[in-house]
Amino acid sequence: MSEELVYGLHAVQALLKGSPQQVQQLLLLRGRRDQRLQKIIAQAEKNDIAVSFVDRRALDDKVGDEGNHQGVVAVCAGRTRVYDERYLQELLEDLQQRQEAPFLLVLDGVTDPHNLGACLRSAEAAGVHAVIAPKDKSAGLTPTARKVACGAAEVLPFVTVTNLARSLQKLQQAGVWIFGAAGEAQQSVYEAQLTGPLALVMGAEGSGLRRLTREHCDHLLKIPMAGEVSSLNVSVATGVCLFEAVRQRSSAT
Repeated sequence: MSEELVYGLHAVQALLKGSPQQVQQLLLLRGRRDQRLQKIIAQAEKNDIAVSFVDRRALDDKVGDEGNHQGVVAVCAGRTRVYDERYLQELLEDLQQRQEAPFLLVLDGVTDPHNLGACLRSAEAAGVHAVIAPKDKSAGLTPTARKVACGAAEVLPFVTVTNLARSLQKLQQAGVWIFGAAGEAQQSVYEAQLTGPLALVMGAEGSGLRRLTREHCDHLLKIPMAGEVSSLNVSVATGVCLFEAVRQRSSAT
């Protein structure tokens, strides 16, 4: 079985809280004894997880050039849960039974793991039910994405689909309205009605939405820009749009 790494204080804490059975071993920085690390050690002991204290070079070598481990690395078995088209269908059926409007984020070809992690963090904070992305030509849940997500990747389903256009069609057939973010759109995100069953689609860095994805959107919306900069980073734009939807949905209840 393949080995997977999760590192960083927030990501490891979330993993130990939500899925401790996935952790085979914890590698912690020798000599560090602050309160945040003590909480992680307590969680590990509670779940009978082996803890090893190692020097910084060992941790650096373990994660390679991926990023800052903050003195905490969890060694895990390969992820057992796969979120795919079948899961998405099950999620929609479950939400329908609970009479809860779907709130989904779709990332159309976001390739930077830092952006993916930031989008996941915003989506989890906004109460999104799942994040959807194509399997090909998109960032996956790398250790970097997980760390930037600050624990969101451990609790928020990340659904990868083979054919994004087909998945958008299925969402529409289930009564979900597809709103795509595009700079040339006529309607502002603040004018759009984002209170019902909603999938917000964000495009790739630089190129934006692909043509076929754009054609499957029910509506296009934009973020009004007052300055000289023509567009926002995709993770920042995602946060703006998601929390405008949260504002509207909170007011509607």
